[in-house]
Amino acid sequence: MKTPDLRRVDAHEKVTGTARYGADRVPADLAYAMFAVATIGKGRTVAIDTAAAEAVPGVRLVLTRFTEDELRGPGFLMGGGFAFQSLQPLLSDVVAYRGQPIALVVADTLVAATEAAELVRARYETEPFAVGIDDEGATSVLQEEALSWFPDVKVGDAESAYAASPVQIDETYLHPAQHQVPMELISSVVEWRGDRLVVHESTQNAGALRHGVATQLNLDPADVEVISPYIGGGFGSRNALQPHIGPLALAARRLMRPVKLVIPRPQTFHTGSFRPVSRHRIRLGADSSGRLLAALHDAEHQTSRHDLYPAMFTEMTSRLYAVPNFGGRQRLVQTDVQTPGFMRAPMEGPASFAFESAIDALAYATGQDPVELRLANDTATDPVTGLPFSSRHLAQCLTRGAERFGWGKRDPRPGSMRAADGSFVGLGVAVGAHPVLVAPAVARMSAAADGRVTVGVDGHEMGQGIRSAIALLVAEDLGVPVRDVVVQVGDTRFAPQHLTAGAWGTATALPAVHKALRELRKHLGTGDTGTVDVAAAVRATGGGSPEVEVTSVGPGQPPEMLDRSRAGLFSAAGPVFPDFTAFSWVAHFVEVRIEATTRRISVPRALCVVDCGRVASPVTAVSQVRGGVVWGISQALRESSEVDGRFGGFLNTTLEEYPVAVNADIQEIDFDFIDEPDLLLNDVGVKGLGEVTMIGAAAAVANAVFHATGQRQNQLPIRIEHVM
Repeated sequence: MKTPDLRRVDAHEKVTGTARYGADRVPADLAYAMFAVATIGKGRTVAIDTAAAEAVPGVRLVLTRFTEDELRGPGFLMGGGFAFQSLQPLLSDVVAYRGQPIALVVADTLVAATEAAELVRARYETEPFAVGIDDEGATSVLQEEALSWFPDVKVGDAESAYAASPVQIDETYLHPAQHQVPMELISSVVEWRGDRLVVHESTQNAGALRHGVATQLNLDPADVEVISPYIGGGFGSRNALQPHIGPLALAARRLMRPVKLVIPRPQTFHTGSFRPVSRHRIRLGADSSGRLLAALHDAEHQTSRHDLYPAMFTEMTSRLYAVPNFGGRQRLVQTDVQTPGFMRAPMEGPASFAFESAIDALAYATGQDPVELRLANDTATDPVTGLPFSSRHLAQCLTRGAERFGWGKRDPRPGSMRAADGSFVGLGVAVGAHPVLVAPAVARMSAAADGRVTVGVDGHEMGQGIRSAIALLVAEDLGVPVRDVVVQVGDTRFAPQHLTAGAWGTATALPAVHKALRELRKHLGTGDTGTVDVAAAVRATGGGSPEVEVTSVGPGQPPEMLDRSRAGLFSAAGPVFPDFTAFSWVAHFVEVRIEATTRRISVPRALCVVDCGRVASPVTAVSQVRGGVVWGISQALRESSEVDGRFGGFLNTTLEEYPVAVNADIQEIDFDFIDEPDLLLNDVGVKGLGEVTMIGAAAAVANAVFHATGQRQNQLPIRIEHVM
């Protein structure tokens, strides 16, 4: 697919540095904040000595405790609240995990705040703690017993069908904890303008932040503004209210000065969420030809003591193939960490590594080509609900990808292919899927006498290109230049700003914008189609700049879901809708090379073919694919958050010690899109893209490593010692 000559609408701002992120604001009389954090794995603070910190020149406040009259708990996002975890630091002497904030220092300069925070000393009473899912003291619960609204997936009699299957695969896979490490650090600038609180923060959920901090401080949400025009990478780390906002707002009110906090990288490994460690037992039953008869996916993953972060692994694995009997069981393991959360392809990434590795093992066990086995088990109907898929072009992703990648030239024997330098060559394939979710949205649109069209809509610009997708839709519909479309997102002054995550940003915003375009055309008297001279049409109305407001919901969503969204609560629906089930689909093809002596693993080329419905913005879609594949390679070969069994918390909390894929790791990444609009889902025909591009990439790498070496890799990341 050829990328059209279209720049991102925000390209100039980003390249020239005029784009403004959360902490870029420097209002007059700005003060700077820094946290002091707990150095024990679990217990309570007996005493906190702040004398040395308060003596640092320029220090204005050292806050160690707020009363419940001042600051309330925010509630857990997945439990009907607003924050990534229910625990709010600085409300009690309890230390739930290492790295938990125990004091907030505010000073005239960042240097003074940092120095003073390091001088805060605490005495503790310690308690035994567990940071790993196998540690003594870790406790577990079955998810469907503890969280009945997240039931396990069960179709047919999977246990009996598996026991009777001629071919059986039974493997266990371990996926490590990982952190999102976005380029932009977690940061905020808060200020009071009279009784009005204004928060500048890079967030994926300005609505939850607004209502959450209003709840914490007993404010009217109308008196809270959250402004987040750009995010320097979210990937799930900014999905909800962060625990620093409430304390920061109280500090700013006490000082009557704006306050900025930029959390240092090591602290972000403990003050924000992370992808929890998970373990997956996959059992596949098939006949001798590789036709699936049964699949069982037993998973356990980490959560905190104070929240149950739900697992949703089997939602995807139960839909990948035509499996008549499927059994899923998910267990939550409570440990002494902050509440885990979402990280790009949060459940689907680890689940696809496990399930697609097992599918690859089944192909070898039955003597089938891995691509052909997947095609033979394709389905047009959701095996769980019996509903048709709104669209599913996974077979086309596989066949087009195999031809483009040169899969037919592959020697199927493990260890049989060598490069000219003696390196072992392996080719791997894997597929993935991501549920299509849709949230309610509000869109406001106006046209001006100078020909410009302004759109304010629910959505956040995290680098994924939602601005470009919206601007392109408006420009194509009206026949106006993209430069004449002004897009306002991530700002509670223009729309409620529901959480943007799970690849539902475009599928949520664009239908609302499309609906607003229909209404604007009515006001301009231009008909439903055709090019519009906006300036002339506005003048012809004789009534100033026409403005419209519309709302939209997902298929089958009741209108009251808009009220939840306006209240800052999670309101997404799907992937099961009244008449169909909706997923985006992907096929990954990867070549690995393993040096004969050093055993260093490299990925010289990768191909990703995606079915995401209509490609709304080709230039940003290509970036999404490449970014997802890079992250999949990093997931497979680099990233792991190592816990500290001695003192609690995580050990490798800097980018020097938490390796991610870099330019030297990335070579050729090819891509293709099916680009078939999904008009059952919405009038624009778009599904999600951002998450699915990563799903299956790590499995394809692992399967390629097996093809190169004959050694099955059941744990990520795959390191040199694993292929010696």
